[in-house]
Amino acid sequence: MGAAKIWDDAMEAKEEARSESNGSFEILSSSLSVDTSLSLPAMKPRIIELCKDIFKKWSNFDASCFSVETVSGGITNLLLKVTVKEENGIEESVTVRLYGPNTDYVINRERELVAIRYLSAAGFGAKLLAIFGNGMVQSFINARTLTPSDMREPKLAAEIAKQLRKFHEVEIPGSREPQLWIDVSKFFEKASKLTFDDDQKRKKYESISFKEIQSEINELKIVGDRINAPVVFSHNDLLSGNIMLNEEEGKLYIIDFEYGSYNYRGFDLGNHFNEYAGYDCDYSLYPSKEEQYHFFKHYLQPDAPHEACLNHKLNTVPSSDLDALYVETNTFMLASHLYWALWALIQAKMSPIDFDYLGYFFLRYNEYKRQKQEALSLANSYLCLTNS
Repeated sequence: MGAAKIWDDAMEAKEEARSESNGSFEILSSSLSVDTSLSLPAMKPRIIELCKDIFKKWSNFDASCFSVETVSGGITNLLLKVTVKEENGIEESVTVRLYGPNTDYVINRERELVAIRYLSAAGFGAKLLAIFGNGMVQSFINARTLTPSDMREPKLAAEIAKQLRKFHEVEIPGSREPQLWIDVSKFFEKASKLTFDDDQKRKKYESISFKEIQSEINELKIVGDRINAPVVFSHNDLLSGNIMLNEEEGKLYIIDFEYGSYNYRGFDLGNHFNEYAGYDCDYSLYPSKEEQYHFFKHYLQPDAPHEACLNHKLNTVPSSDLDALYVETNTFMLASHLYWALWALIQAKMSPIDFDYLGYFFLRYNEYKRQKQEALSLANSYLCLTNS
């Protein structure tokens, strides 16, 4: 799917969102695209042209009025901060998010655009201002992204838990069927049919047993279905880079909903805990049971003050609820590893970004195999106990 198709999908989602709010919802648009392979200096005039095309109040401004800087360049998107100095001397900033090339193989952009409207109205993320051929423009959030080590700090972990619970309570139009196994199946189909010209990549890829992976998916799905986890609208990618903090205001922001969908609650929680390891995949940093229970208490009682937990006053959360959520989370933690391992194989073929996606596959899949026995034994023991 090229930029034109993404544009068509965006227009369809825009019209759907507008009709649902009786004409009160409006986002700006442009048919322009920006080549993400360009260096920042080469990209700058194109970004300026895009902003002038979208925001008519800037259309006659000289290029010297614009500054463009990189906010972050992850392994999926490129975020740019565009600051415009207006005639009255006031500066206004927006964020331009450029989709990574070929990311439509793994991301449903239509679903994302519909979700943004409702999540933004509920106070999550940046406000969607405009869409264009291969990206979107959002309001600029004056905050820093967290690091993996930030997420395990007790006070921040408590706030993330509260925000995630409220995130899960947002109602998004569309199918409420959990997407986990649907997406895993799609990823598996694409990942198992790849070819690589590079000899080193081909040898690594050919060492993978897709028959084994399919068996692992089938086994895990059986246990996951028995858990009967609640289905909520999930972020599905709550890593440190998708959480921002304004330290002066003490305000936390959950951002970037491109992988968002209705999904099993335990997947969102387990996936978040896996991200304590960071891109280096140091899984010794996976949260302990005590750290997880601290998170769960605030997730289950999002309106309780942080001090209550520190003073052990959140004991009104039944231990049975904590135990159940622990089993649910650590079962779907395994699914998170399979999901991103298969995702990484597709990216190894499709993405032009300089990242060792094949190596990332093995890190995730090997961790899945390392954790599997303990996590599934815990789940099966719990299910036997509760069903007896």
